[in-house]
Amino acid sequence: MPIADNIKTALASSSMIRKMFEEGMHLKKQHGADRVFDFSLGNPDIEPPPAFHDVFVKFAREDEKGSHGYMPNAGYAHVREALAKKVRKEQNVEVDGSHIIMAAGAAGGLNTVFKTICNPGDEVIVTKPYFMEYRPYTANHGAKLAEVQALDDFNLDLDAIKAALNEKTAAVLINSPNNPTGKIYPAAVLAGLASVLCEHGKKTGRFPYLVSDEPYREIAYGFDVPPVLSCYSESIVVSSYSKSLSLPGERIGYIAVNPDISGRDDLLNGLTYATRILGFVNAPALMQRIVGSLTEERVDVSIYERRRDAFTKILDEAGIQYAQPQGAFYLFCKVPKRGGQSEVNGAQDDRAFVEHLKKYLILGVPGSGFGKPGWLRFAYCVDEKIIGASENAFKEAVKTWRG
Repeated sequence: MPIADNIKTALASSSMIRKMFEEGMHLKKQHGADRVFDFSLGNPDIEPPPAFHDVFVKFAREDEKGSHGYMPNAGYAHVREALAKKVRKEQNVEVDGSHIIMAAGAAGGLNTVFKTICNPGDEVIVTKPYFMEYRPYTANHGAKLAEVQALDDFNLDLDAIKAALNEKTAAVLINSPNNPTGKIYPAAVLAGLASVLCEHGKKTGRFPYLVSDEPYREIAYGFDVPPVLSCYSESIVVSSYSKSLSLPGERIGYIAVNPDISGRDDLLNGLTYATRILGFVNAPALMQRIVGSLTEERVDVSIYERRRDAFTKILDEAGIQYAQPQGAFYLFCKVPKRGGQSEVNGAQDDRAFVEHLKKYLILGVPGSGFGKPGWLRFAYCVDEKIIGASENAFKEAVKTWRG
């Protein structure tokens, strides 16, 4: 029997990030891990803070009766209260545990949100470039992405968002700090976005949700990450501990809902129900208990900042331009001009450059996968020795590319 048509179509254009990651594994087997410069996947290599291991062992030894059983689909009440306290500080709103839904990572949280708020044919507006998995996340629930361009500095273009709003707009999805650019959206821009959404809601009677994907909130380099919940009543924050505690494989995160959101009880009940029917049932029990005890812990951000500085120095010397990241752990780079060739559709061929880099055992992800041709992304959540060792490979790759 054939597989579903939509899955067959999706497989043909599935995540370039994962494709490059898998290709990197193959190259490492061929050449050795220390000779392959794999900057493809945002998979934190920093170990979780020591407190994580202490709490993990503590709960494992206690092994209280029922500790691995079902709990309410929204999560343990005491964990939700602990995270509400954290969200109150970050978002400057008076949330309590009832406004928190535990999720199977930010990906699970976003799918839960879109399942709850989207009708077939609805649209979710997103600014390019954006995390490429947003496409299938919305498609999973009968909606589609409405893509708009960012400004030249990768800030939100409020005029473009305003022009894209229509009666089918269910939500505007933002990601700050942004993957792949590392951009943090300023408070004034978020306030302007809130005004645009309020104006649209008053005009049409449908106030779009503002959904903020925030797994990188705690990885910022001397910049404040402004709150979203306190700037717009119809707002929802989705986050995870994949990056802030280096727990991507544990799939633990949460959804935080503005307490003043319209139809709040229906929305919260819908999110809880969607968590169950999407097959998560509930977020992992042990991980809920652990992160509920670690709300003040985070990885050492200075490590990522040091790596960013080392990587940008290499790119500067190689002649590759990039957007200076304010947070997260990615460098979004402009494809250098190729010798003897004109630009392709107004931008250099990012896929060809990524293939060229592979000859020098450098792995990145084409910007076209993020909706931004002519650029590519490098993830610097890798050992500093790998970054340092890539210098000559980058120089030689760019030299031969330019001809």
